[in-house]
Amino acid sequence: MRIDFSLNGTPRSVEVPDHTLLVDVIREQFALTGTHIGCDTTQCGCCTVHLNDRAVKSCTVLAAQADGGQVLTIEGLGAAGLHPVQEAFSRCHGLQCGFCTPGMIMSSVDLLRHNPRPTRAQIEEGLEGNLCRCTGYVHIVDAVQEAAQAMQGAQT
Repeated sequence: MRIDFSLNGTPRSVEVPDHTLLVDVIREQFALTGTHIGCDTTQCGCCTVHLNDRAVKSCTVLAAQADGGQVLTIEGLGAAGLHPVQEAFSRCHGLQCGFCTPGMIMSSVDLLRHNPRPTRAQIEEGLEGNLCRCTGYVHIVDAVQEAAQAMQGAQT
């Protein structure tokens, strides 16, 4: 099957079997390895990307579902300079081993798009589908709060 879509703002076309997952197209066809594979069951969130401006776990999205759509990966998010969420994760030490970080950042960006002023509890709830085995989440939540404040300051 032929799939035509935008990947990080660039039109792309690829031939894949019907059962191909979006994460496999991103990693294998386009060598964008920032989208990680952690569980293949939507449990960890390491594979989170944006499909048509919504965070999705690409390990359980068929590539065919992206046909005609727009996909944004962690590489595309920071293509023109670090996004405020990426900067905040760095400043607040919201990462350790880094394996979950791309998914956490993509989920955080989606959260802030839909709720620009979340409480700590709302951030924790918004990141429920993303697992981190290193940080204990405190610094991740701090980073999302800092990014929210920075993004609000940039809008005023």
